[in-house]
Amino acid sequence: MARMRTVDAAVLILEKEGATQAFGLPGAAINPFYSAMKAHGGIKHVLARHVEAASHMAEGYTRAAAGNIGVCVGTSGPAGTDMITGLYSASADSIPILCITGQAPVAKLHKEDFQAVDISSIAAPVSKWATTVLEPAQVPGAFQKAFHLMRSGRPGPVLLDLPIDVQLAEIEFDIETYEPLEVHRPAASRAQAEKVLTMLAAAERPLIVAGGGIINADAADLLLEFAELTGIPVVPTLMGWGAIGDDHPLHAGMVGLQTSHRYGNETLLASDFVLGIGNRWANRHTGGIDTYTKDRTIVHVDIEPTQIGRVFAPDYGVVSDAGAALNAFIAVAQDQKDAGTLPDRSEWATQVRDRKRNLLRKTDFDNIPIKPQRVYQEMNRAFGPDTRYVTTIGLSQIQASQMLHVYKPRHWINAGQAGPLGWTLPAALGVATADPSTPVVALSGDYDFQFLIEELAVGAQFNIPYIHVVVNNSYLGLIRQAQRAFDMDYYVQLSFENINSPDVNGYGVDHLKVAEGLGCKAVRVTDPSKLGAAFDEAKQLLAEHRVPVLVEVILERVTNVSMGAANIDAVTEFEELAESFDDAPTAIAAQPEFEAAGSAR
Repeated sequence: MARMRTVDAAVLILEKEGATQAFGLPGAAINPFYSAMKAHGGIKHVLARHVEAASHMAEGYTRAAAGNIGVCVGTSGPAGTDMITGLYSASADSIPILCITGQAPVAKLHKEDFQAVDISSIAAPVSKWATTVLEPAQVPGAFQKAFHLMRSGRPGPVLLDLPIDVQLAEIEFDIETYEPLEVHRPAASRAQAEKVLTMLAAAERPLIVAGGGIINADAADLLLEFAELTGIPVVPTLMGWGAIGDDHPLHAGMVGLQTSHRYGNETLLASDFVLGIGNRWANRHTGGIDTYTKDRTIVHVDIEPTQIGRVFAPDYGVVSDAGAALNAFIAVAQDQKDAGTLPDRSEWATQVRDRKRNLLRKTDFDNIPIKPQRVYQEMNRAFGPDTRYVTTIGLSQIQASQMLHVYKPRHWINAGQAGPLGWTLPAALGVATADPSTPVVALSGDYDFQFLIEELAVGAQFNIPYIHVVVNNSYLGLIRQAQRAFDMDYYVQLSFENINSPDVNGYGVDHLKVAEGLGCKAVRVTDPSKLGAAFDEAKQLLAEHRVPVLVEVILERVTNVSMGAANIDAVTEFEELAESFDDAPTAIAAQPEFEAAGSAR
């Protein structure tokens, strides 16, 4: 067998496992690993400006395509602690990323050596596995186990911590005979599928709730096949958005207290059966459990056994990979169809489409300063069905989910459970790195944008082009809206008179100057009638310069976005609602194809 350093073996394993894109920052304690990447040349690398950002880039890279695993690399000490938010985000949303850190020599781990920290203990609660590898001969096995764990069961991140002397030690290793371990994913049985389909047959108004597990399982095609075979409408969760296109006749809208449609909530409340597949019953989806579950049967399918019953006890639970479950359901449903026992759901589907036509929010506002609803209306016009949207938490994310359209899986890439501010920009860089051929449009409020704004330089340096729409009201808008309950507006204003940029009119940070100073291009919009032209200009700048392009939209300072405090039957609408399609011209139901698709069914 060949004799080599452990880091050389590790890099060869990364290549064999297909993890060939890394994001990170070199440092003294991880330089041996970097020397192995340089020597072998099979791992591409993007130099981040902050290690937290590198971890979000890795997550964006993973989310962009089935089978991807992004790698985040950093040195000892603060590099590892900087990764924790990225590990938390990936763990919360079931995203596999591999974080690799350098470490002090083994003999110095308990001697308060420079930048020596017990990172594996710190990372353990937010990863599937975190370990400091103390024996050189265990490095290949640790990497092999890491990939096995990341891919098996509920996906998630792993952190491997490598002391510098372990990295430099030589071992015997044969990459030619190395094989990835077989991935374990539970699968629904025929008997379980028959029970679920029998329960479905007894329902009059069933819905499928399609979660992020369907995206992770690369099972969107199976979801469509099952929905079309049975005629059952589908509610995607925020993490499952795109599993069924917004323009599909069986798309029923999203449900929840915040990231939801009026028609989606009304349809859920009218249903008598909910089949959840690969979802986790997040509280902002369900709202109050009593309201959500009242008078309806609930079946829950999830790959992780402990997810069944975690939020509430379903009437029936199935532990299964989403794709395996859908395959089993399709087989039974096809048998029912062949036997003439598959129920006709066309009347229920028509009712769902009627709500989609009639329960809309207004987007066509001409106000100056610009109302955010108009921004999403113009984004629908400017960016086509191939666009990948990337965003995290905030009023921008909430309202975008109410008004934007997503047509394909992995085209809404969102930090769901953790929702860290600053996530959007580096995640978008990771997404654009994974698939440079697909348009990437990031969406941020001004505060999210400012958190890791320095990463724009990464996009400029490595020619990673994407468009970043920043809706700027110079506020922590979501927190300001939440503070209404406390009758305060306290430390949530970001506005100030910028002595260097009086033309920003008190909105504080001059994002255009910052973006241009970091090597990117930028456009500012203050008039809603010029939004379309600004997006066209951004696309032209993107094609010409191949760097990130900022489109900053100056909004009205205060907007309260539609949301509920407790139950999905009590969502507060702060703005006037659409009375006709003239008020919501880019709504799916306003498009000529909507009626044609309904007639075709």
